[in-house]
Amino acid sequence: MSDSMKIGHLFPIKTTPLQLDKNVKGSLGRAPQSTEFRDLLDSKVLKFSHHAEVRMEQRGITLQPESLSQIMKAVDDAASKGAKDSLIVFKDIAMIVNVPSRTVVTAMDGKQMQSNVFTKIDSAIILS
Repeated sequence: MSDSMKIGHLFPIKTTPLQLDKNVKGSLGRAPQSTEFRDLLDSKVLKFSHHAEVRMEQRGITLQPESLSQIMKAVDDAASKGAKDSLIVFKDIAMIVNVPSRTVVTAMDGKQMQSNVFTKIDSAIILS
């Protein structure tokens, strides 16, 4: 018994990590989401593109929940009229919104609004 033992010699078979089936791996830890629910949620939420978020931060534009709900209603109204890209003017803020995706593409404050030409829009909504 003077032979030294090494752990690798005791179990020469190498084990590999357990491989999970892709279908099983995707469903672990998460509740399944139906596409109907996601579509319903996407149809009610107003999203902001990265560009719009950057512009709003640069220009110091913030929206209160009441303001956001008025803008969302304006997007709903634009969608009911078949609008694709709308200019929404709310107080001293102007936003270009892609109506089908409900995404604010860009935003500007009163200073940028005054000397700007708005192109590639098919509708305009003025909120008070």
